[in-house]
Amino acid sequence: MSAYSHDILLEAASQIAGTQNYPDATLYLVPTPIGNLADITFRALHVLQLADAIACEDTRNTRLLLSHYGITSKTLFALHQHNEQHATAELLRRLQQGERIALVTDAGTPAISDPGARAVAAVSHAGLRIVALPGASSVITALSAAGITEGDVLFHGFLPTKAQERQHCLAELIALPHAVVLLEAPHRIETLVQELARLAPARAVTLARELTKQFEQIVTYPAENLPTWLQQRPEHKKGEFVCIIHPPAAETASDAEAHDDALTLALAHMPTKAAAQLIARLTGQPKNKLYERALQLKKSNPHADT
Repeated sequence: MSAYSHDILLEAASQIAGTQNYPDATLYLVPTPIGNLADITFRALHVLQLADAIACEDTRNTRLLLSHYGITSKTLFALHQHNEQHATAELLRRLQQGERIALVTDAGTPAISDPGARAVAAVSHAGLRIVALPGASSVITALSAAGITEGDVLFHGFLPTKAQERQHCLAELIALPHAVVLLEAPHRIETLVQELARLAPARAVTLARELTKQFEQIVTYPAENLPTWLQQRPEHKKGEFVCIIHPPAAETASDAEAHDDALTLALAHMPTKAAAQLIARLTGQPKNKLYERALQLKKSNPHADT
């Protein structure tokens, strides 16, 4: 953008957003684009111009972002996961001196699976004002395109990095009766889809990658099909991912009985709990529902298992 275009853009932001009151001694949480620089809001631009200082995840990235919009000569200081305690002290000092401070991350909404939550808690505890601006969020963007029509949604974020903890956490999340939103990095996405295919092959899963960018993709498949999709093209593994595990399909009485033959066969060779676990892995149905059905089958046929 030219200097003239910058002037027009910032003047428009000031005219549109400047009529609102922006008090001193306030922390402003300012979302930044998650890929498409056109997704910044006028209000965000106005606050970034108005702020006395900007706390940012990476000062280099924020300086580049600001320069794209023609915002220069701003005081920046780093606030990230490795220095948040020290940086929060600086943040509080500035707020207590009456400054307006904007908090941004490299992309998206601060404090949502990004640095800032501890700083926000400290500001709130100190009795200082916080103003949160709406804006870009990969979670909301992906969720709006997933077609979840009913039930609750749980945002979990990133899974643990250690394999055993990760598998245990994922198994617990899959067992929940509602949709679950995960975030995943490109170097771990293959592991995630393989685990989903193994644990819940029939569950619908939405993968959203490169959101708002030129090569954005949003796909929804049964979990068992995701490993194949991921291998179809090298670019399918690139970019940051939002993964939405859809809620299990609502069961009717006939649904509960749909796996009777498989359960009866399994019960003839193993204990009830093991039979329910096996059929759950094979069908993607909730283990607790299958266990209840297995108990009913045993009651009607006491010799069903060994």
